[in-house]
Amino acid sequence: MPKILLAVDGSEQALGATRRLVASFAWYREKPTVELVTVHPPLPHIAAMGVAVTQEMLDRYYREEGESHLAGAKALLDAAGADYRSHIFVGQAAETIAEQAKRLGCDVIWMGTHGRGAVGSLLLGSVATKVLHLTHVPVMLVH
Repeated sequence: MPKILLAVDGSEQALGATRRLVASFAWYREKPTVELVTVHPPLPHIAAMGVAVTQEMLDRYYREEGESHLAGAKALLDAAGADYRSHIFVGQAAETIAEQAKRLGCDVIWMGTHGRGAVGSLLLGSVATKVLHLTHVPVMLVH
């Protein structure tokens, strides 16, 4: 059974990639397993931040933000009856996506060409470009 890492960030591009992935299920003899991943950039570390913001508060923030970024993709995967697990990571997006695809044993990475991040190149978003350079796993980019 193929295993697909679907990287989402809550953007319309990510929802488009999810829709295309769901449509591709017909290509497979067995419906693939999906590792649904979102990556939140770490908040800047500010001296004495721990006085006002506890680790518990930070963890809750990352969890809530991550769940909001996963919500649309989860709804589409649920409607398709997909077998998936969702993951929320904190780190640099491209590096984390490439690392998790390897760690989770994924056969392919699906993602949008552009997302919520800062402006990338004219043809391809900066995260997508970096993932292509960092991974040996095939990447399906959806525009």
